[in-house]
Amino acid sequence: MVAYKTKVAERIHLPSRDRRERALAEAGYNVFNLDAEDVFVDLLTDSGTGAMSDAQWAAVMRGDESYAGSRSFDELESAVRDVMGFSRVVPTHQGRGAENVLYGTLLSEGDVALNNTHFDTTRAHVANQGADPVDCPVEGAHDLATDEPFKGNFSLERARSVVDEVGAERVPLVISTITNNSTAGQPVSVENTRRVRDFADEIDATFVIDACRFAENAGFVRRREDEFTDADIDEIAREQLGYADAIVMSGKKDGLANAGGFVATDDEALFERCKQRAILYEGFPTYGGMSGRDVAALAVGLREAVEEAYVADRIDGVRAFADLLEDAGVPIYTPPGGHAVYLDAGAALPHLDSDEFPGQALVCELYREGGVRGVELGSFAFPDTDRPELVRLAVPRRTYHTEHFEHVAETAATVIEKRESVAGLEITSEPENRELRHFTADLEPVSPSQ
Repeated sequence: MVAYKTKVAERIHLPSRDRRERALAEAGYNVFNLDAEDVFVDLLTDSGTGAMSDAQWAAVMRGDESYAGSRSFDELESAVRDVMGFSRVVPTHQGRGAENVLYGTLLSEGDVALNNTHFDTTRAHVANQGADPVDCPVEGAHDLATDEPFKGNFSLERARSVVDEVGAERVPLVISTITNNSTAGQPVSVENTRRVRDFADEIDATFVIDACRFAENAGFVRRREDEFTDADIDEIAREQLGYADAIVMSGKKDGLANAGGFVATDDEALFERCKQRAILYEGFPTYGGMSGRDVAALAVGLREAVEEAYVADRIDGVRAFADLLEDAGVPIYTPPGGHAVYLDAGAALPHLDSDEFPGQALVCELYREGGVRGVELGSFAFPDTDRPELVRLAVPRRTYHTEHFEHVAETAATVIEKRESVAGLEITSEPENRELRHFTADLEPVSPSQ
């Protein structure tokens, strides 16, 4: 059941095919370089792209823009304490700002950071500290067709093998990302989180949860983990997050806001260290790079994110989108996660080798065919890693309707029908930081493999 009605509408249009062809070439076959006005259905990311509620817009009008001692910060601090269970909050301009603050505090040259699967900016922030980001996905995480309920879990077996190899003293940080964005948005069980907590204690490491989609994860826990069948979403969220020493949060996901993020902890010493680093990189501790109105909207959004109707609408909506794609014959990662549907680019374009970036080629064809913008999360976005060739179609919160998703499914089906004509791509220029190359690199088509 849809939990919302629309109060504000924005006109969008589908540019002509000729315009899309020109725009794609001018963008260097990298859809991050497209102008938003040239995109019809924008599924590039769910980060900060959703529609805020009437209560959030009301909070915007009441936002306190004081540099220090802002009332809006008090509201955010209260929301984090009530919803997530942490007493100390360090606000930042967005999630990667929080990553810089926390990981810059915890990591040094030569360290190793373990994660169920590092996402792009997390991997880059770890590497930027001179540390080594090591993924610990569970067996089957990269099997796109199995129906396991918690393919986002952290592999303790893999983690222990790394510790045995490098020594516990080199592993000061253990991270669990919920939901696991780099593993197709798959959820993490509470039981797995408990075990990771125990493991971190064994090796005397700080345990961090990347909580940007914590509410969606709690929704899956209630549906799939027997212990929590009768629990409320907010209860599940507080318990799962409570096993961490600290959390890093992008408020642009399950904060339901268009800007903002934070680090939260109960560890006074860690809080003070993070606060001082945040002053250097983000701003005073009661605004952290955000306007007061953004802080106020985030405080409201955190409370809305754990409402039963919202979480059900979110997860069921993504499931319905996945069903449309599957019914159209488009290969996807199953089961779908809570924020996006991930297309199996390797199966969609089997004639392209990985060095021809089939995921990026599929991204370009979706735009060329129907003005749909997604993002590649395979060999282009994650060089030198062993990950499947995926294309993420991220669903902005409370934004698009059934007709938009039907258009996307029809577009993808048309691309599949003509796949033999889809050319691979090669990189013509890329930044020095390869972990972030997919944001700005330029590409060009090559002849399809024979």
